[in-house]
Amino acid sequence: MSWDFFVPVCVGDLVKSGGINQYVVQDVVSPKQLPPYLSKFKAALRSQGPMCILEHFDTGYSVLQQCRSVELGVKEDTLELLIQVVNGLAASLPALLVSTSVSSAERKEKLNAVKMSVYLLCKLTEIFESDSNRQCIVTAPGKGGKKGKGGGEGLLQWDSEREKVLQALVQLLQLDIRSLWSLSLVEEEFISCVTCCCYKLLENPTISHVKSKPTRDCIIHLLGVLIKKYNHLLGASVKVIQLLQHFEQLSSVFAQAVFVWSTEYGVRAIIGEVIREIGQRSSEELAREASGVKAFSSFIAELGSLVPELMIPNISVLITHLEGESHTMRVAVCEVLGEILVRVLCGDGLDESGKADRDRFFDTLQEHLHDTHSHVRARVLQVYARIVNSKALPLCKYSEVMELAVGRLMDKSINAVKSAIQLLAAFIAHNPYSCKLSSADLKKPLEKEAAKLKEIKEKLTGKAPVAMIKASELWAAMEPELLVTVRAELEPTSEAEEEEKEDDDRDVEEDKEAEDDRATAVKVAQFLRVNKYRNAVRLCIRAHRCFPESEMFASLSTLTPETVIDTLALIFKGSDEDTSELSQNLPPTPQKEAEKEEEEEDGELKKQEMLVQYLKDTETFALQVERAISVINTMLYLKTTSVVQEAVQFCVTVCEFSVANSVSGVRKMLPLVWSTDAAIKDAVVQAYRRLYLNPQGDTIRVKAHTLVDSLSELMVDASLGTIQCLEEIVQEFFGSGSHLQSTVVQVLWERFTGKRETSGLQRRAAVLLLGMAARAEREVVLSNLDTLCSVALGEKVTEDFLLARDSVITICSITDHHRLSKGAPFRLPQDHQLFTCLTQAIAEGVVMEDPYWQSFMEQAVRLLYFLAESPDQLCSRLLQRSARLLLDQIAEGGELNKDAGQTQDGSQESNEQGEQVNCVCLAQLLALCGCVAFWQVSHLERSVSAELRRRRGETEEREEKEKGPSSKAKQAANESAMEEELGLMGASAEDTEAELIRKICETELLAEENLLCAFLPLLVRVCSSPGRYSHPQLTTAACLALSQYMMISPSVCEENIRLMFTVLERSSLPVVRANAIIALGDLTVRFPNILEPWTQNLYARLSDEVPSVRQTAVTVLTQLVLKDVLKVKGQVSEVAVLLIDPEPHITSLALNFFNELASKDNAIYNLLPDIISRLSDPERGMTSEDFNTIMKQLFSYITKERQTESLVEKLCQRFRTAKTERQWCDLAMSLSLLSMCERGFKRLQECWECYSDKLTEPGVYQPLLSITAKLRRGAKAQFKAQVDEFEKRLTAVHTRGLENVESPEMDEENANEGGSSDKTVMRTPLPARGRARIKRGQSKPSVSGRSDDSFVTPQKSRKSKKPVITFSSDEEEDEEDAVMAESETPKVTTPIARTSRRARLRN
Repeated sequence: MSWDFFVPVCVGDLVKSGGINQYVVQDVVSPKQLPPYLSKFKAALRSQGPMCILEHFDTGYSVLQQCRSVELGVKEDTLELLIQVVNGLAASLPALLVSTSVSSAERKEKLNAVKMSVYLLCKLTEIFESDSNRQCIVTAPGKGGKKGKGGGEGLLQWDSEREKVLQALVQLLQLDIRSLWSLSLVEEEFISCVTCCCYKLLENPTISHVKSKPTRDCIIHLLGVLIKKYNHLLGASVKVIQLLQHFEQLSSVFAQAVFVWSTEYGVRAIIGEVIREIGQRSSEELAREASGVKAFSSFIAELGSLVPELMIPNISVLITHLEGESHTMRVAVCEVLGEILVRVLCGDGLDESGKADRDRFFDTLQEHLHDTHSHVRARVLQVYARIVNSKALPLCKYSEVMELAVGRLMDKSINAVKSAIQLLAAFIAHNPYSCKLSSADLKKPLEKEAAKLKEIKEKLTGKAPVAMIKASELWAAMEPELLVTVRAELEPTSEAEEEEKEDDDRDVEEDKEAEDDRATAVKVAQFLRVNKYRNAVRLCIRAHRCFPESEMFASLSTLTPETVIDTLALIFKGSDEDTSELSQNLPPTPQKEAEKEEEEEDGELKKQEMLVQYLKDTETFALQVERAISVINTMLYLKTTSVVQEAVQFCVTVCEFSVANSVSGVRKMLPLVWSTDAAIKDAVVQAYRRLYLNPQGDTIRVKAHTLVDSLSELMVDASLGTIQCLEEIVQEFFGSGSHLQSTVVQVLWERFTGKRETSGLQRRAAVLLLGMAARAEREVVLSNLDTLCSVALGEKVTEDFLLARDSVITICSITDHHRLSKGAPFRLPQDHQLFTCLTQAIAEGVVMEDPYWQSFMEQAVRLLYFLAESPDQLCSRLLQRSARLLLDQIAEGGELNKDAGQTQDGSQESNEQGEQVNCVCLAQLLALCGCVAFWQVSHLERSVSAELRRRRGETEEREEKEKGPSSKAKQAANESAMEEELGLMGASAEDTEAELIRKICETELLAEENLLCAFLPLLVRVCSSPGRYSHPQLTTAACLALSQYMMISPSVCEENIRLMFTVLERSSLPVVRANAIIALGDLTVRFPNILEPWTQNLYARLSDEVPSVRQTAVTVLTQLVLKDVLKVKGQVSEVAVLLIDPEPHITSLALNFFNELASKDNAIYNLLPDIISRLSDPERGMTSEDFNTIMKQLFSYITKERQTESLVEKLCQRFRTAKTERQWCDLAMSLSLLSMCERGFKRLQECWECYSDKLTEPGVYQPLLSITAKLRRGAKAQFKAQVDEFEKRLTAVHTRGLENVESPEMDEENANEGGSSDKTVMRTPLPARGRARIKRGQSKPSVSGRSDDSFVTPQKSRKSKKPVITFSSDEEEDEEDAVMAESETPKVTTPIARTSRRARLRN
């Protein structure tokens, strides 16, 4: 073969004459002639194999050249032929590549075939891919359109063929075909041909879909082969960056690709190249490429999750982006750092370099917890949560990161707050300290161990150090004297000395007969330490005779002073290898004992220090958790659903870990079971089901006990609201059909009846839980009514009124079903055991001084009216019996104290008989009277009225059935007329019933024959004579009972209303004043026309000196105002003052009042001028700081431009009537708090004359100057010029005065206007239009239309001076003097429209 095939840059280059021996296409076949040429191509392929491409290349090239005009079938046939050619080459080349006897011509022929087939296949693949993408766009279904049939089939076919093409190329290129080229240098054009085809396929929008995974994997492996074998590393890295810039969906594809290339193909350098390219992008470049930045960040984050260990060498390049402006890049880098910390730099096996990198990365993440972008802060918190969940956070970082997470709870971003809550939950779930976190429980152990540590330190500090002398030093000191002794022993001696020596030797032998050489050496050392040198030398010489084979004494075979000294030195100091072993046998020395003791003490000190540090860390962690709980508990009622769900989940987590105060959050989220948001309600229900309704245990009974224990613990010290919310949870449990229901009910009855030893709290909780269960299944209680009566209301009822009260509440639960149903009411006969027990318990309790009797009595009377037949008769006998018992007690006391001349403490003297009555018992009797009166009225207006309606309905239905067909026909003929008539008849009947009920209340309830009437004078007497009846409980009960009597009828209310307000204003007991406020609120709802003149007296309690009274007052008034019972007037300024109350709870109530009031149209806008006048009144004495705080909150509700404009005018006009400098300053500050607009600014300029003469005051000038600063921000050039001019005018008048500024410059203007400067100052210029028109809804002229004298602080409408009224003392005869005089009684001004009695009764 004389020619070579060169891969062209452009398709058209092959038809041009090339260089020497360069292949040129000779014949480009027309589209019509292509089919027969393809047939020849097929035949040649079958006969010659893949080498036929050398002869039929022109046919394939013709298809490429004329692809637009060639039919689809021809192109598909060509593609199939080329795939077969490439597969054939892949199959035939391995034998050629292995062979060593291949000629150059054959090699050249194979090379040309490879290049031709690969070139045609790649180019044709690109054409098909382009056509496929075009079809996707053209045939994309519209709103109601369908795909074209042909286009859809062609596209589907190409999806299957694309994978075949890639597999053929992978099989071919996996072979080592580089040897086909000269010097194995593969030309760049050939590689580019294949890679361009791959990258073209990657541009497909669906390449990242799941269905494209086979194609995607083939492309990745093909590019991996090219990178590894064909030097495509640099080109691939550049191409990855380019494609990421333009195709965002490729981020995950390329992350997977780089992972495969670096791991399976071992090309790790590709990661460094790509990361370096991204790291070199400047912030300006990234800012211009929004989609590219997103793709880069996704790519980095996903690559970090796949190969975190390979990202460490290149992390320094990425960290530079943490300082850039792109928050998405910062997020990606932080996620990479998180992956590295979780999967690489974790555990205890890190070297110093790894620990340094780990600490550096943690510091970097902590810095970005304070990032300027909320998304970054949220994602960093999520990264930390993953680190904590993976237990990769070092213990030393816990406290620091925990502190930062608690701080993020105050973040403005909802996502950051949610992530912070999740992180804190992860900290608690994976904390390394303790399963129970309570700072209170940890305090005592910490103090105990800290004291122990201090004691150890003091002991070590006070102990004198022991001098440590080494054995070598001791030997050096004794060696001279020992040498003299040795020489003396070895010299010849006399007979006497010899005998003495033998005696000593005999003693030594007796000591050493049964010992070995090592024991003998120890004995020698002991002699040396106690300075018995002679005994040591003699024993050493004797030992050699006894143990001649011993290594210690072997040197003594030649007995000389030197050998003896050496042997003694060896024994005393020890040789290198025997020192430790010998020292174990030597006797303890002071030095060694000191060393050992010091080591033990050091070890104990270190252990104690570690224990104390652990307890300190645990306590710190527990305190941080408790602080987080207090913050997160406040988030349970935010408006954002997702945050509330996270807070609920957090409360569950902390409760499971027994964190201190965790139950508070669980209780606080209970009211959310009433949430209108289904997601929040479901989250709370699931939380309680997880905590309390899914107990753990081996048996059903153990589970039931656990469940009851958990619910009982939750109910201890729970408020009434908490118990009501818990009812919803328990009802759902008993309504869910759980297999534990029957066992739980059995356990509850066992606890209540005392079959098992339980506390009083547990018994009460059990009976309340039974009541909750009865609301779901009535028979739980109804079938055991006798048990309840005998256990809780029997003979021992007076011993535990709390248990009796809770039992009565439980019995009341069985009446809920019938009260809600339309059937006949469920009532028990009067002689039922239940009512006998109740009346007896109430009557006996009247003459007892039990603090819990009253709460029991209230529930018992309620039950009587709910469940008994003719409850009024029962209660009448009950009152009679109770009064008789009290009279008997008085009589007994009179007999016992007949000789006493004075009354004792806690009793009152009867004016007539001189008998004594116990004030507590009298108070309880009066409380019983009031309770009966209240429930009697409720019984009439609810139960009796409902029964009358039910009976009337039954009568009408019965009459309807009795009518014949003829009447029905007449009814059909006159349907419309009959409907109207029936409607009137129904309304008339209801009015008749309501009138009957009203008449009974007015005439019969307090008739002389009714026992209730007998107690009313006593109530009035006690309430009107606080000096005589000063007992607190008696006064409280009497006032409350009187208010309940006043609910009976308007006449009773009118007769005693003045006395009730006297009590409200002048009682010295806060509880009485608070009760009076609540009672008067109820009376305002019931008799609004009677109470309307007294509204001012209700508002006066907002300034009461006692916080509890203020709290009650603002709560009651909020309900009255928001329900439109009270008209909103200027007295609302008293509520505004509570915005600065020292009690946070009262402040929140006042804020809630204005938040709700703002939802009413223009309510706050209409009240603001009056509120400002009242608060800036000099007589009130409010400081400017408090005034500013209140106004700032109130002006935040003014958001409409028209309201702002109108308020600007009204406030400016009030400058004329303001009499003091303080009022000027308050008005100016109010103007500065408005969100000023252009129209408002124009109005401010028009009213210049109103305030210009006050500008010399700094308190007026500075707020107005701040208005110009706000207006200048973001203003247009023209408007900004007007603001600047106005500011100059303000400054000039402030610095030089109005006369000095405006008189010279404005002579001409004043002359033109024809008015004097005095008139200009005193008159307010009218607006250009609409000044005289009264706005809709106004009954009076606007403020700006009044005369100058009218702009003063509003005075009270009634100027009559109230006489000073004092309470009567014990010596006073006239007890009615304590009541307000007639002149103090407000007169009715405007009657308040009431809803019809019929509508109220329905409610």
